[in-house]
Amino acid sequence: MIKLTLIITGLNTGGAEMMLLKLIERLSPEFTPQVISLTDIGAIGKRIQALGIPVTALGMSRTIPNPLALLKLVQLLKHSQPDIVHTWMYHADLLGGLAAPMAGVSKVIWNIRQSDLSKENNKATTRLVVGLCARLSPIIPHRIQCCSAIAKDIHISIGYTEYKFIVTPNGFDLERFQPNPNFRESVRQELGIAADTPLVGLIARFDPQKNHTGFFVAAGYLHQKRPDAHFLLAGSGIDTDNSVLMQAMDKAQVSHVTHLLGLRQDIPRLMASLDVLVSPSSYGEGFPNVLGEAMGCGVPCVVTDVGDSAYIVGETGKVVARDDMISLAESVESLLSLPSFQRLTLGEQARHRIQENFEINHVVSLYESLYQEVYTVKFNSQHKY
Repeated sequence: MIKLTLIITGLNTGGAEMMLLKLIERLSPEFTPQVISLTDIGAIGKRIQALGIPVTALGMSRTIPNPLALLKLVQLLKHSQPDIVHTWMYHADLLGGLAAPMAGVSKVIWNIRQSDLSKENNKATTRLVVGLCARLSPIIPHRIQCCSAIAKDIHISIGYTEYKFIVTPNGFDLERFQPNPNFRESVRQELGIAADTPLVGLIARFDPQKNHTGFFVAAGYLHQKRPDAHFLLAGSGIDTDNSVLMQAMDKAQVSHVTHLLGLRQDIPRLMASLDVLVSPSSYGEGFPNVLGEAMGCGVPCVVTDVGDSAYIVGETGKVVARDDMISLAESVESLLSLPSFQRLTLGEQARHRIQENFEINHVVSLYESLYQEVYTVKFNSQHKY
């Protein structure tokens, strides 16, 4: 039995948090996990608790790491004495990485989820924490895990210890995300549109990196070419109370063909209803979950070349330069203009790519192999793999 303590910055809904949940749901009985959130329990923490897994929240604010949180972590780790501490995201990497050896736990794995470290797109406190982690990387972690090759290269370039890196992609539940003609029909009925209406989707929380304003630039251009197409948006903050979103939509003159659905619990249903999924992100993405989910549903994707988006899509969709919303619109139009059987074939190829490379049970086995490796190898910060 290998005792794991998984420390994460927070447990609200997001890509890293969802991957943590999927991992815990599928871990072999060989592993006994517990979870610590530096901030609050969040929606994902409650779902983890429902699995019978202990979750502790330290209540730390999302600013500079708190010395009191460090002391609490040390106490928790001394009490539980895990075999491995696995930290997720920068603040957890720093605090968990410091707390583990203070509590007598020598085996630490860091998990990096981000690929953009620019001054423009990151808080000064985040960059401070990243810089400290880079300096500590030769000493503390046994392994540095990241979800994309782009993230690995960027962190090595700022001083993270190269030989400790391992790339483990996100994984996708293909039983949950799969093509379903009934979903196509029912979602269109819900929206009050015709059964043959082309539907273009953006499924993402409202956040500058997701580039919703850029999406509406593309939507306005596409609407001139394809006035029959409708736009479906869902995620936290995607509603009529969002003044920035409403202004962008009104400026693009697409309000009458746009559906803002807010935070939804039926994402597989929404995904399977789409003709094209768009990811217009302008920065920050490591390994976007939304692409694997859409592709699992047999939906071709149009993405900006951010993070590992181009790698995930491969030859099954379209890739454009970041912030080139006209090319993005033209790429969506080209997919919508395909005969239905060709778009169906492209969707089948997309699903096959996820099955071959990113199926969730395979990805969980990669995590388990990493845990077994770290557990069995005697700790030595200079050990090279």
